[in-house]
Amino acid sequence: MKKNVEKAIDKLETTDRKIENFSDLLLELKTTADKKKMLWKEAYQNALDDRENANILFTDLLLQVKGNTANHLQFGVIMSKYLERMAKSNDQILRLAEIISKEEEQQGLSPDDIYDQIGS
Repeated sequence: MKKNVEKAIDKLETTDRKIENFSDLLLELKTTADKKKMLWKEAYQNALDDRENANILFTDLLLQVKGNTANHLQFGVIMSKYLERMAKSNDQILRLAEIISKEEEQQGLSPDDIYDQIGS
């Protein structure tokens, strides 16, 4: 139980660090409206949360399905939905990176720096 709590805390810290890095990236956009930055940050945070929540649910079902054909038949479709949700979250993050990259290009910043900061 203690390991699970520590693991959950580590994931929260990692997510918080990613959001902080993303916020720092947005602060570098001097000519972008604050409302736009706020929406981008919220979209990024929601995508991370959606991906993490889907991963938790997927992992829970995976443990129930492992080695049990009846459970696999029952939960397989649901598990694929969770995988789709994680993929959509990844797509949202990539799309957001593209949008910010275009914004930074207009302001003379490097796209490689954007992807490095979002990915860390």
